[in-house]
Amino acid sequence: MKIKKKPLSIYIHIPFCKKKCLYCDFLSAPACGQERESYVKALLHEISFMAEKASEYEVISVFFGGGTPSLLNRSQMNRIMSAIRKGYCLAQDCEITIECNPATADYDKLAFFKACGINRLSIGLQSANDKELKELGRIHNYKQFLATFEAARKAGFTNINIDIMSALPGQTFESYTDTLQKVISLNPEHISAYSLIIEEGTPFYERYGEQGHSEDTAECRMLHVPSEAVNEAAQSMNCAPIYPALPNEDIERKMYHRTKSVLQKAGYERYEISNYAKKGYECRHNLTYWTGVDYLGVGIGAASYFEGYRFKNCVDIGKYQECFSGKSNFLLYADKRSADICELDLETVLHSSRRIFHGLHEEIQLLTMEEQMEEFMFLGLRLKRGISTYEFEQHFGRSLESVYEKVIDRFIKEKLILKKDDRIYLSRRGMDVANYVMSEFLLK
Repeated sequence: MKIKKKPLSIYIHIPFCKKKCLYCDFLSAPACGQERESYVKALLHEISFMAEKASEYEVISVFFGGGTPSLLNRSQMNRIMSAIRKGYCLAQDCEITIECNPATADYDKLAFFKACGINRLSIGLQSANDKELKELGRIHNYKQFLATFEAARKAGFTNINIDIMSALPGQTFESYTDTLQKVISLNPEHISAYSLIIEEGTPFYERYGEQGHSEDTAECRMLHVPSEAVNEAAQSMNCAPIYPALPNEDIERKMYHRTKSVLQKAGYERYEISNYAKKGYECRHNLTYWTGVDYLGVGIGAASYFEGYRFKNCVDIGKYQECFSGKSNFLLYADKRSADICELDLETVLHSSRRIFHGLHEEIQLLTMEEQMEEFMFLGLRLKRGISTYEFEQHFGRSLESVYEKVIDRFIKEKLILKKDDRIYLSRRGMDVANYVMSEFLLK
């Protein structure tokens, strides 16, 4: 009898971009062609190295994220896809996604990606308003996005996601609604709608601070003129730059509710807090994160969750490439009794089939039972379908009620959680305060 393999997802991080966006805190930066090629060579080694751990698994999704993975040339993409096919057992219907920024891939490149086996495209539009795109530091305009989308359809992509963002500098309720309507008119299979978060270490954080609002924005809000004109005037008066205001909380809330109503009317099911899809087009890769499926991350900074362990790759690209220069040592991580890998003797290390590179993998953590339960809850509750009490008991050997009865009963009374058959899930009101609800499932 053929033994059914366990499901696995693979994330591949491509840390290159043409220009860093002003709001972006992802691990990415511009790089020359030689730097990209050196990185890809190290990436190929890691893909092959990690494959030995996955012999008992079937890969159900592969996701190229970044950065801007669509900057890879044909040779680089062909070698990466060949290494994946050679080292891993791919499901017949494996979902293979690549993130693509407009103006980084023409028809010929997209057609090549499709021929390589990539069957899903995620295009980062963010806004259909060129002024808003400029304020974000994006390298494209709306016309270039349309050209990329049309080229993708022509190349044969029948599963396309479009990313959009709300609460942007200078954005109004009307301009955001216009973006929604323009995206819907293109009839993509999937739409991801996120609210801008001001992250530390970004130019936006310097402008707007922790609260997301600058003291200097009130004047710009009143003037209703482009920030370039405002800043020219400010410079002439030796004043600090003035940037477009972020929408206030009331406007941001209206954008949030408009997203839900407009996309639902257009036939997009909200299956996760920020993600909407036509029936059958939910992102399989993201679902693996939210349902506890094992995944391996390759490339700098990539995170993995594998056989109860959580670990992360180093973020230094030079150090990453050194790991595959033939000079690095192996260390064992698969000892289930302890997450401390530093005290294992050399003989055990050399005879282990479950090895990790010393210097490559960091923040190695064996999750406790309590931590696994917490993740099961606050990841599962992100999904509209919620959590199965049966699956919880099968996974942990304890009933959901025996662990979370009090908090579940409280939220049912407050109508933040609903229960039907063996499932619990967030109500519409619960979705609106999801972070608060999920935080209550942390075991103290």
